[in-house]
Amino acid sequence: MEKKILLAIDDSIHSRNAVHYAVKISSAVKNLTYTLLHVQPPISDFLLDEAKKDGSKQQELKRLTQKQEDASQSLLDKCKKSMVDLGVKPEHIQVITQPRKIGCAKDIIEYAQQDHYDAIAVGRRGISRFQETFAGSITSNILEHSRVIPVWVIDGQITSTRIMLAVDGSESSLRAVDHLCFMTAGNADIVITLFHVMPKFSDFCPIEIKEPTDKIEKILIQGDKRCIDQFYAIAMQRFKEAGFQDRQIQLKMTDCMYNIGSAIVDEAKAGNFGTVVVGRRGSGKAFFMGSISRTVIGKSATCALWVVS
Repeated sequence: MEKKILLAIDDSIHSRNAVHYAVKISSAVKNLTYTLLHVQPPISDFLLDEAKKDGSKQQELKRLTQKQEDASQSLLDKCKKSMVDLGVKPEHIQVITQPRKIGCAKDIIEYAQQDHYDAIAVGRRGISRFQETFAGSITSNILEHSRVIPVWVIDGQITSTRIMLAVDGSESSLRAVDHLCFMTAGNADIVITLFHVMPKFSDFCPIEIKEPTDKIEKILIQGDKRCIDQFYAIAMQRFKEAGFQDRQIQLKMTDCMYNIGSAIVDEAKAGNFGTVVVGRRGSGKAFFMGSISRTVIGKSATCALWVVS
């Protein structure tokens, strides 16, 4: 089955990294087709207003609009050529340039939703991860507002094709399983690691309690183990339905020594995982997954993070 990826393109190293990753991941995700979308920079409101009143300004507006469209098309053609040079068939790549309508991030999301794309891929933007997460970059805005389509955030030049799925037993994690199953279905050459960090008492209860008893900790650990065992059984069934063999799915669990999100990032680095898949947020007793996904987004480096709502 065909999988459709929307690549948000601009003239930056981040975008080039995203393009390179999108080609490389085709070894794991078969039957990929790509749409390269560039949203043109906004035109000054002053010029738009002046063009309504002055004919000469209308000609100036037309020249500027055409110049931006030509530059956008040239950028997209360059990106397409680099993908073809890397082995992608030209007929599997579509290029789209459009003026900004609502805002760059929302225009990208709207286009993806209208044409039912399976994922939006974007390079990490921002001088620092703090600015990336909190100062409203295009990447963070896409992450914030894309509540239907999974977002792939690509950071750096990724060489590894190893895949890790961070799970917590929640519905959000199960949707991440479904997304990964769909994207990699039928590929007998990959191995997927399901990684679970056993939470501490503080992950369940945000209220500071000076001395949670050993009995409470034991009950929580037992409950988490039952939950993840049940989750693993359901996940394995879905992987089997997608054509995976038992040998292709590994489960790794570890105690949480400090912070669950940081533990996921550390495991991704130690295990040389090029792709990390996470649910956007947990539910019920896994309510803390939302803060975990934010931590992983903020701290992950040189990997692709698939964030599934």
